[in-house]
Amino acid sequence: MAEPTPDRDLDRMAAYFRMLADPSRLAILRSMIANGELSVGQAAAETGHSQANASKHLKVMAAAGVLSRRKDGLRVFYRLADPAVERVFRLVSDIVRGGDR
Repeated sequence: MAEPTPDRDLDRMAAYFRMLADPSRLAILRSMIANGELSVGQAAAETGHSQANASKHLKVMAAAGVLSRRKDGLRVFYRLADPAVERVFRLVSDIVRGGDR
């Protein structure tokens, strides 16, 4: 049996869930899970957001360690930094759609 999560980690966990708790960020993650690495422009086009808005959300997720980024000339590309993010996304998606009840 796994050890219980220590109290000192609960604030960090809450901050992580707050960072994910944004429909725009979830839309970007959904697109990234389906399509792989995305540029800022691709993320904007896939989600219907402006490039400025998509860029802001991508930067927040990269700062939190959810995404990694690379530059290619003037373009910036983002991808999932950890495959666990996809598992969390799919698990919560299944829960809200009633799949895990």
